[in-house]
Amino acid sequence: MKRVAILGSTGSIGRSALAVVDAHPTRLKVVALAAGDNAALLSEQVARYGPEVVAMATGDGADRLKAICGAGVPPSVGVGAAGLVGVATHPSADIVICASAGTAGLEAVLAAIEAGKTVALANKEVLVMAGSLVTRAAARRGVGILPVDSEHNAIHQCLHGRPPSEIRRVILTASGGPFRDYDAGALARVDPEAALQHPTWQMGRKITIDSATLMNKGLEVIEAHWLFGVSADQIDVLIHPQSIVHSMVELIDGSVIAQLGVTDMRLPIQYACSYPERWGGALPSLDLTRAGRLEFLPPSPDRFPCLALAYRALRAEGTLPVVVNAANEVAVDAFLRKKLAFTAIPRVIEETMNAHVVEEVSSLPVVRRVDRWAREYAGEMARELELNR
Repeated sequence: MKRVAILGSTGSIGRSALAVVDAHPTRLKVVALAAGDNAALLSEQVARYGPEVVAMATGDGADRLKAICGAGVPPSVGVGAAGLVGVATHPSADIVICASAGTAGLEAVLAAIEAGKTVALANKEVLVMAGSLVTRAAARRGVGILPVDSEHNAIHQCLHGRPPSEIRRVILTASGGPFRDYDAGALARVDPEAALQHPTWQMGRKITIDSATLMNKGLEVIEAHWLFGVSADQIDVLIHPQSIVHSMVELIDGSVIAQLGVTDMRLPIQYACSYPERWGGALPSLDLTRAGRLEFLPPSPDRFPCLALAYRALRAEGTLPVVVNAANEVAVDAFLRKKLAFTAIPRVIEETMNAHVVEEVSSLPVVRRVDRWAREYAGEMARELELNR
């Protein structure tokens, strides 16, 4: 029996993780849950799974949870960053699934590693911002970091323990989002409603916009560097509209190994929970006879400038990926609020990158300081480019 803590249990990944628990009740047990502001849904999860510890982002949320749960409230209800750390380091937990959105989960992941927990990582920001800190801590503590993102999970499956010396390149696939065939003029006119219509996956608002700009894939390029020990020159991205091949690895002898599967996040989550074993699942088999033609296309630099910005950040190393992540979050938020044009998102990111003096990622306080600076600078840039100003 593996005991599971979930950071972000009310989000899409968290709910999928609980579906995996439901499918394997004799193998997985929930012992700790953390959520953002959805007290109503967390209360339902508390009643169903009986966690020993829960946490919410705010004190108000925790109060609402207690009021809803009544006598059924867990023994411990944490709040904010400290609450996340409490869930991530709960003594009963064997594996911590980090599905919390944004940068809030960084301290909790590092704390989980120090506590000797296996980390199943669905949060891109953790490795983008502090990949060197996280991977060094994991190596020092002998802790495994298992990727939950479908692309990195696919690469992990393809490698199956092979050393970096046997890798010629990893190939991340991308759906291309809803605008993969748009020209520059059409891109300048798109609105949030159109950008949120992802052709393949059902995801949160921010990550769906990142998929439309391909920044989602850019952040995954940075992640792949830290997860698999490969350089920027060993990481390729291909547009694969069908989203059936989740990623590929080319080995040094020229063999290319791919992982294919249905588009359902329960598959990579279950793999992370079961590793190194494989468990049977309730997912349908992939029917290749109905898949049709599988296409692989190079991403257009003109249509997807965010991808090149992410590669630039990875090559510079240091704190530049922190800046990319923060500026992107600010720009995407402004776009979703209809304050910024879609094509201005990469402009905000690039200008913020250009203004930054790169430092070494030597500590968590450095990461947090650079993150704050980048958000402030990107916010100013977004206001300068604001629509209808």
